[in-house]
Amino acid sequence: MQLIVGLGNPGPRYAGTRHNAGFVVVDALAQRRALTFAKQRHALVARGPSGLVVARPTTFMNLSGAAVQGLMARHGVRPNDVLLVHDDLDLPLGRVRLKHGGGAGGQRGVQDTIDRVGPAFARLKVGVSRPPTGWPAERWVLSRFDESELPLLERVVAAATDAVELWLDDGLEAAQRYANGLDLAAEATATATSETPETSGPAEG
Repeated sequence: MQLIVGLGNPGPRYAGTRHNAGFVVVDALAQRRALTFAKQRHALVARGPSGLVVARPTTFMNLSGAAVQGLMARHGVRPNDVLLVHDDLDLPLGRVRLKHGGGAGGQRGVQDTIDRVGPAFARLKVGVSRPPTGWPAERWVLSRFDESELPLLERVVAAATDAVELWLDDGLEAAQRYANGLDLAAEATATATSETPETSGPAEG
């Protein structure tokens, strides 16, 4: 059994916010694999072949661990076979990072999960950048992405979904080799620069 859980807050009020990056990635994974979510206790759950379970908690972020703990018990999943996908303030938009174990880094949904099931699970962090000067972190993570960020966000979601599929199919190390070196913002800037036509000099008379 393998369990993928995207973290976020339920309901339309929070749809599209930075804190819901985990939801966006697991939705993309479910779409790729033609999986359909159905309501279970504390989560929307999609079942795939070969023991795959994909879930979006219906608890609020700070109580994510209750949903993860219940899903693990219900489906007989060990901590080593759990991957949480969540937002991360310490990574800029355009970066993702995959790790196994360790602390929560201030992410309360991850902390609640650690408190309930221990730290021995994998986490895919999706960078949402630090807040601008004067913005409290709590307000920033509940804000929506700016329209100018959406093209980069689309690439991030695709790359994060690729990383999840590598974790599922080829294991942690293969997924880390792919995910942890990505810098999609830098790649986008380099591509834009290379596509800018050079300014020609004056014609010789």
